[in-house]
Amino acid sequence: MRAVRDLESGGPEVLTVSDVPEPQLTADGVLIAVTAAGLNRADVLQRQGHYPVPPEATDVFGLEVSGTVLALGEQVPDRPGLAVGDPVVALVDSGGYAERVVAPWQQVLPLPDGVDPVEAAGLPEVAATVFSNVFMAASAREGETLLVHGGAGGIGTHAIQVARALGLTVIATVGSEEKAATVRELGATAVNYRNEDFVERVHELTDGRGADVVLDVVGAKYLDPNLRVVATNGRIVIIGMQGGAKGELNVGRLLQKRAAVIGTTLRARSAEEKATIMAAVGEYVWPLLTSGQVRPLVSRTFPLEQVREAHEYFDGGSHVGKVLLTV
Repeated sequence: MRAVRDLESGGPEVLTVSDVPEPQLTADGVLIAVTAAGLNRADVLQRQGHYPVPPEATDVFGLEVSGTVLALGEQVPDRPGLAVGDPVVALVDSGGYAERVVAPWQQVLPLPDGVDPVEAAGLPEVAATVFSNVFMAASAREGETLLVHGGAGGIGTHAIQVARALGLTVIATVGSEEKAATVRELGATAVNYRNEDFVERVHELTDGRGADVVLDVVGAKYLDPNLRVVATNGRIVIIGMQGGAKGELNVGRLLQKRAAVIGTTLRARSAEEKATIMAAVGEYVWPLLTSGQVRPLVSRTFPLEQVREAHEYFDGGSHVGKVLLTV
């Protein structure tokens, strides 16, 4: 089958499509004919040599897919939406940039009603990331204010929609007026970090309280500003390091605000944790997709053979929403 393997580190030029053996169906696995795969920041970090594949996982890129069930392992339970021929989406440890992939059945969800099968490929990773961090780790509640950094990206656009649907006020940082228009359309207040101080602006918007929850993909560069912008008893969840891995923490301010700084990654979590997260996504997020309150936002799609061009486009940073590979 055709697939994109992790053979060497570097820029998009190291990516190539090659023929590889088909994955073997496991006892608890679901064999999926891939329709499309989502491109994520983790894929870029892996390509650059900074995000290693978990032990025993395939060296084929890709953490999320949409597709059709081809076969079920002997230990897969009888469950609605999980039969041969059913359209599904799946969160995988790796293997998504391929014609076929095997996913643990606990990480497979039915295609949400009314969602395009290609666009659905951009849901599993962002939905699991957003729900596990904003609502499970940070315990965001109706009536609170969420600050989302990188509001126009795949995670940001999904976080805005889910948070708004569940009763939160959302403020999102962006880097252009085009991206600001997008996040406003999704229901967030936009702050352009290129010409506004987001700490001052968030305090203005919240009457000095600050944000109850901060979802941060930047990392070290934003550590101190996040601590200044977060509300008393607030929670900062760091899920990325685009702005560096090491920063200085003002412990005095942290104690004064009784704030929490939480760092997480999704890929490194255990199978049990991922099963719990995907079950919660199915229970709370999938109905929002079916009702139309949340929708996938796709910037561009590329055929698998153009994986280099897809990564070049992603690296350019102009995308709004998800970038997808069709198989």
